[in-house]
Amino acid sequence: MTASTDATAPRARIAVWIVLPVAVTMVLFLVLLATREPSSHRVSQSHLVGGIGPAIVGETITGDTFDLDLERGRWVVVNFFSTTCVPCIVEHPELVKFQNAHSEAGDATVVSIAFDDSADNVREFFREYGGGWPVLVEGTGTFAVSYGVAQVPESYLIAPSGLVVDKLIGGIVQDDLESRITALQVAAENRSDSDSETEGS
Repeated sequence: MTASTDATAPRARIAVWIVLPVAVTMVLFLVLLATREPSSHRVSQSHLVGGIGPAIVGETITGDTFDLDLERGRWVVVNFFSTTCVPCIVEHPELVKFQNAHSEAGDATVVSIAFDDSADNVREFFREYGGGWPVLVEGTGTFAVSYGVAQVPESYLIAPSGLVVDKLIGGIVQDDLESRITALQVAAENRSDSDSETEGS
């Protein structure tokens, strides 16, 4: 064995011990990504749940005035988004489908709150991806603070009573949103029936 071979062997062993932990870490990371719950199914804890949704009043990109309090009587998805956020772009068609499914009945709607974005970018975003619901851009930082938004997309589901019932982190899927609303409606009806039986007994 030559001197150069003797010097190469320890270096090879050192390289293995450096590469091996990195490889193991990468494998564990990939396993985590493959097994984690999809973002559209993650309901997050929020101190707002169970209380009246914080006020949202402002001018939309079409020049109209939006007031969350005037939406009482129907479900409202308050969606915080950004035009540069990839998950926001991915979820947008689902919001469009949700809005379209409820536009005739008028029992649910969406309001989008731009998160650190420009009016021009937002207008172009909606021209490209669709969506005919109210969109607020100016002065939206206060809304993000009052709703505790850390990153986008984040959405809040507001019941017809005005109560916040869910905080949804990650992209929304229409079917999941519809299922959640149905479950909440059934639970409310069951409570109402139970209360009626209690009063009648």
